[in-house]
Amino acid sequence: MDFIEQEIKGVWIIEPKRFGDQRGYFSEVFKQHEFDAHVGHVNFVQDNESFSTHGVVRGLHFQRGADSQAKLVRVSQGRILDVVVDLRHGSPTWGRHLAVELSAENGRQMFIPRGFAHGFAVLGDAAQFQYKVDNLYAPHSEATLRFDDPALGIDWRIDRQDMILSEKDLKGLPLDGMTPEFLGF
Repeated sequence: MDFIEQEIKGVWIIEPKRFGDQRGYFSEVFKQHEFDAHVGHVNFVQDNESFSTHGVVRGLHFQRGADSQAKLVRVSQGRILDVVVDLRHGSPTWGRHLAVELSAENGRQMFIPRGFAHGFAVLGDAAQFQYKVDNLYAPHSEATLRFDDPALGIDWRIDRQDMILSEKDLKGLPLDGMTPEFLGF
């Protein structure tokens, strides 16, 4: 596996190697000792999966305080634009976002440390999205950063009229509401 740290410190792109022949391919998508050697030890406690159709935008989600989550994300079917926003106060990249295309074809994964909002847009017909988290889901700590906040300037690569959004995502908070007191991290 290749581990590539991104310009926002703590975020990594992981590119597993694929071994293919006429039958298809084989790939090791997670090896704890390699992950620990490059990123550091993270105790993943839960695996999640979602399936979404073209135009779905999910996010930008996070959990606050002690319930915050680190994530290791990948796409096993389809293609998405994966987006993270640094909400770590004191970070030199606070408020900046990173957008990376993840797909079943490219096999890339992204590691997102605690202190980030996360979301994605489905660029193909549909996408199956899988992710590991290091903390259990805590509904009382859940929060949403507004996906279309002009302060973020995210190009989701989908026209606004074609986006499929949840009520929760439409009611997300602006970046200027992400105070240390609100975030708890």
